[in-house]
Amino acid sequence: MPYPLDAAAVRTWCGLALEALGRERERIDAINVYPVADGDTGTNLYLTLESAARAVEAAFDGHGSAGTQPDLAAAVGAMAHGALIGARGNSGTILAQLLRGMAQVLAAAPTGGSGAADALRRALRRAASAAYEAVAHPVEGTVLTVATAAADAAEQSAADAGEAAEAAEVARAAHRGAVKALRATPGQLAVLGQAGVVDAGGCGLVALLGALADALSGEVTAEPVAVQAGGPVPEAAGCAVTPPGADGCADPHVGGPAFEVIYLLEAGDADVARLRDRLDRLGDSLVVVGGDGLWNVHVHVDDAGAAVEAGIEAGRPYRIRITHFGAGPRAKEPALAPRAVVAVMPGAGLAALCADAGATPVTVRPGEPPASGELVQAIRQAHAREVMLLPNDPELRHTAAAAAEQARAEGVRVALIPTRSAVQGLAALAVHEPGRSFDQDMVAMTAAAGATRYAELAVAEHRSWTMAGVCQAGDVLGLIDGDVVVIGPDLARTAMTVLDRMLSAGGELVTLVLGADVPASLAEGLERHVRERHLAVDTVVYEGGAHAAPLLIGVE
Repeated sequence: MPYPLDAAAVRTWCGLALEALGRERERIDAINVYPVADGDTGTNLYLTLESAARAVEAAFDGHGSAGTQPDLAAAVGAMAHGALIGARGNSGTILAQLLRGMAQVLAAAPTGGSGAADALRRALRRAASAAYEAVAHPVEGTVLTVATAAADAAEQSAADAGEAAEAAEVARAAHRGAVKALRATPGQLAVLGQAGVVDAGGCGLVALLGALADALSGEVTAEPVAVQAGGPVPEAAGCAVTPPGADGCADPHVGGPAFEVIYLLEAGDADVARLRDRLDRLGDSLVVVGGDGLWNVHVHVDDAGAAVEAGIEAGRPYRIRITHFGAGPRAKEPALAPRAVVAVMPGAGLAALCADAGATPVTVRPGEPPASGELVQAIRQAHAREVMLLPNDPELRHTAAAAAEQARAEGVRVALIPTRSAVQGLAALAVHEPGRSFDQDMVAMTAAAGATRYAELAVAEHRSWTMAGVCQAGDVLGLIDGDVVVIGPDLARTAMTVLDRMLSAGGELVTLVLGADVPASLAEGLERHVRERHLAVDTVVYEGGAHAAPLLIGVE
């Protein structure tokens, strides 16, 4: 029996699609030749969908305590919003718009029968239309063509079945239509035909639609995604078409703009319309998706600063990513390093400190935890046979474990060091020694992290109950090892109390990490306090930059 088109189906769809893109990621990366042959389409699609899946899980978690689950509108809305804020690259940005178009229709859809089938048909059409609208200069033979073919096939299926149509049948027809359109893309876009590959973004969409059909029908997709010049490949996985003599690669965007610029933007519709015109004059591959005041902007330009400035004039840009198009997939890669460290760090200051120490930092902002795919990417970028992974946050334990497992499957030996704070990560990094054996290094770093007590100071946003009593909005909270133990009137006095409590059990070194808006005089006062009250204890101070806590404290 087909499954109803409800929130549970959306959740299942996200999970199956993420699995499918995880399997296909490397193959899709390998055939990425348009619009830039930078070998990252599969990875960008995976990271975008991972953000969408995480948002859906958060929607379900929000209902968990009440024993309920979100409705269809909430689930598809979360999926689309998660994709929008986590969209990566040209392909991920278009995927976000496809999901947004579907969500606009499915939010009001019935969960079963012909009503659900009709809603899914209209959702697929709206998705294709929305994607075309988002791209400044649409090109056939790309994911846009595949999306339109899927919508056409869905409409034909609904017309053939009439009132007896089921959503699962519509989804399966859309998938078949997408597969057929994907096979034709090398004949529609010259660069694909020359490289002997299908469109990478379209290949990702086929995987996504196959997962939707599986989620609604409960049956595994049978149609092959891969095609070869002349017919289907026996395997169901893989998207490359490689005729004799072709290597599946192309030169990266020869003669094109030097930078890819992506950012989220808070702005009104009129301002975004003007921004589109300005960015279209600055570069190419322009895609602007979103609505209701929140947009994701993607463009390839030579002047990255001008693209960002245009966003500032239009509204408030943030989460800005600028990537320089380098040598591309055909460049010779350097030899693998014996061992590396990958560390999640809250703030540019700490990230720079890690980089200076030879580690590969993953910089995060408050409320924006990295996905497992981002950690896997950082492990790959470290380019080492062995990697020490420092999550530096208890909330990232499962995410880091998943990233480590995936990296191990790719042949990298990964040790997950159980660091719960950035200061524990600094302590572990300080004793890292690549010359030791892998196991000895892991034990030493774990021991250093475990011997470091950690604390942070935060400002209460509203009145609430804590383990230390009731706090009011504006109170300074002192947390030791994750628990509130002090409530104080100001940062300095609260920090001194926290330090005294931590040092009462002994200690040799105090580490202070200052937030972006904390004056240097605070560190000077705390250093003086430690020197006067606690003999033979040294203090080191670091600038952490912007992060969630105004002050981090470590005691070793």
